[in-house]
This record gives sequence, C-alpha cells and structure tokens, in this order.
Amino acid sequence: MTMSLPIAPEANELLSTNPLALLIGMTLDQQDKLEKAFSSPYVLSQRLGHVPTADELANADLDDLIAVFAKPPSLHRFPKAMAARVQEVCRALVERYDGDAANLWKDADSGAELVKRVASLPGFGKQKSQIFTALLGKQFGVRPAGWREAAGHYGDEGSYRSVADIVDAGSLERVRTYKKEMKAAAKA
Repeated sequence: MTMSLPIAPEANELLSTNPLALLIGMTLDQQDKLEKAFSSPYVLSQRLGHVPTADELANADLDDLIAVFAKPPSLHRFPKAMAARVQEVCRALVERYDGDAANLWKDADSGAELVKRVASLPGFGKQKSQIFTALLGKQFGVRPAGWREAAGHYGDEGSYRSVADIVDAGSLERVRTYKKEMKAAAKA
C-alpha cells in the first residue's frame, strides 16, 4: 500500500518506499502538525541531495544536522531537539537492526514484540509505539499475530484515532476531530 496523507505526492512516495523515512516521520510526529512531520523526511532528503541512510544520520555531525533541520522552513517546530532525536533513533537502528528500519518489524513474531521493539527507540513511549504498530498493520500489511490487540485502540478497525487511519483529507479531519474531543475530555 502507499501512504496517502494529504501531503506532497513525492513525500507520500518516499514514506511508502523507504522504511527509514516512515520511521523518521513518526519520530517527528509530536508537538507539530502531522503533515509537517511526515513531509519532513522528503524535505530532509531534498536538502541533503539524496535519501539518507540510518548510518549516515547516526554518524552525522550533530551541529550540521541541526543546521539542516533548522533551515527555513524548519523541519520541525523544535529543530535542535528533533535533529538530536532523529540521530538517536538512527543510532539505535545501527546498533540493534543493522541500520535498516525495516528490520525493526521484519521478523517480529507477535504484535506485543513489535510494540516492545518500537518502544525501545528513543522518544517512543507506549502510545506512540502503539500508533506506529497500527500504522504498519493498517497501511503496510505488517501484521504479526496479535498486532491489533498490541496496538490498543489504535488497531481498531474503522477507527479514526491516529495517522494509521488517515488515507485522505476526510479521514484526516475525522482524526483531528477525535483528537480535539480527547483533549477536551482530558481538560474536563
């Protein structure tokens, strides 16, 4: 399947074909609009002149990487912190998964194992790990046994809770409505 977020077609194509780009998009999906988070891997590759590898980002000079992230328009609302976070995630991929983001999920024998692996990455707590597991299952066919249960409510079929459920502008709006309702309920 190909990503069909309401972002540039080139960004969706990269997310669909490059596991690291997808993981970077998810890494950046906090404290900023999801369209920005998931289009930033494409912008990063444009700025670098090529699609980067995990090894390249893991070993990049952090100040240089921050400069790439901070160049207007910045790749994230917090370019310094998120450049460092992306580098940390890439270092974990190099150390544990031979630098290949797809190895993170490739041979996970269960949904629980997949969530556990994702949660071991810097900046990925339980909720973010469940959302990424749901995204992999719903849109990329990565479905180890028990993936829906491991993804919690984000794995529910027909739900509109996260990026895992966005396939067009209408579903994006439904996810936004859900998130607003959850924020209002939390404040109440």
